[in-house]
Amino acid sequence: MAVIRPFKAVRPGKGMESRIAALPYDVYSRKEAKVVVDANPESFLAIDRAETQFDDNVDTYAPEVYEKASQMLKERIADGRFIQEEKAVYYIYELTMDGRTQTGIAACASIDDYQNAVIKKHENTRADKEEDRIRHVDTCSAQTGPIFLAYRENAVINEVVERTKKNDALYDFVSDDGIRHRVFIIDNDADIKAIGDAFAGIDSIYIADGHHRCASAVKVGLKRRAENPGYTGDEEFNFFMSVIFPDKELMIMDYNRVVHDLNGLNAEQFMEKMSGLFEIGEPADSAYKPVAKGNFGMYLAGKWYSLTIKDEYRSDDPVDGLDVAILQKYVLDDILGIKDPKTDNRIEFVGGIRGLDELKTRADGFDNGLAFSMYPTSIAELFAVADAGRLMPPKSTWFEPKLRSGIFIHLI
Repeated sequence: MAVIRPFKAVRPGKGMESRIAALPYDVYSRKEAKVVVDANPESFLAIDRAETQFDDNVDTYAPEVYEKASQMLKERIADGRFIQEEKAVYYIYELTMDGRTQTGIAACASIDDYQNAVIKKHENTRADKEEDRIRHVDTCSAQTGPIFLAYRENAVINEVVERTKKNDALYDFVSDDGIRHRVFIIDNDADIKAIGDAFAGIDSIYIADGHHRCASAVKVGLKRRAENPGYTGDEEFNFFMSVIFPDKELMIMDYNRVVHDLNGLNAEQFMEKMSGLFEIGEPADSAYKPVAKGNFGMYLAGKWYSLTIKDEYRSDDPVDGLDVAILQKYVLDDILGIKDPKTDNRIEFVGGIRGLDELKTRADGFDNGLAFSMYPTSIAELFAVADAGRLMPPKSTWFEPKLRSGIFIHLI
């Protein structure tokens, strides 16, 4: 049974939302973040990446950077750029990209549900990547970036959402990348109870995106518990801010691979090895986008190929049967010698949002470079891996559109 509760969000004052809303902090380098904040000082990235307020010689992770983030957040609440809801409510967050809409509930999830695997993960986290957000959340006493969660759709929640979306939107704007963002408020007590009760009847919630942000928020909550031995469990630090989407509305994009070389093989030798694993189509000049699970595209020496894995290399195992796992085991590892794709600098991962031409461009930058276009992992596959208590290979899923930071803030 999942605990998904309403909260008193700190959110942009009316008219500020389009200027404040920002892409997640971790999609930018320091230099890129500085450019964004210089162009729009109201961007929430100024708080999420407060090193943008300092000269480049100040360390990104210096204590004063986190203190600056906290100071800026407090100042912007005090001057009215942010306001706080008077009562605990749920919010509807709708995103429309390329004509496709997905609608989630902004709410707070329980750190106990994360600890007890009611909220399930599909990838591991790294302590070094967690540390930055732990310090940011703890110093600001606020969670500033929502965790992207998913659940199997529920008729009661659907009804409340669809009815509420007939009301006027709290926010309605189009971001610079063409994505429309609409926010509605669910403040009717009966609807709030209906949504809470509906989630209480759901036995599994899944982390779609934001594993490191989630782990960081949980660790800050556990730290606060240790610092407050008389805690009741109702304090805000026991919960982390999320936007929770029904599975049928989500789209996972392809997460493609570029490899810098053929591991000492020439093209003919490499193709001979590949022919033992795949049915290989005729070479073509145009990019090949896979059409089904088990089908891959490959770019090599100026040509694209369709690859279809032979039946003997398929698997019904929830992890081993993933396309990303098949490619990793039989091609990247066995043929190309890439044992650990998380650390090997011979491989790059390219989100599908960048298009297939990006694969060609990158592969052409190397002697004997090659690229693989992937059929997207499905949300059902993600759920199956998480339900089995297993983990996906690195870079298995790419979700679009990205949730914006700064629209909702949870004070802890």
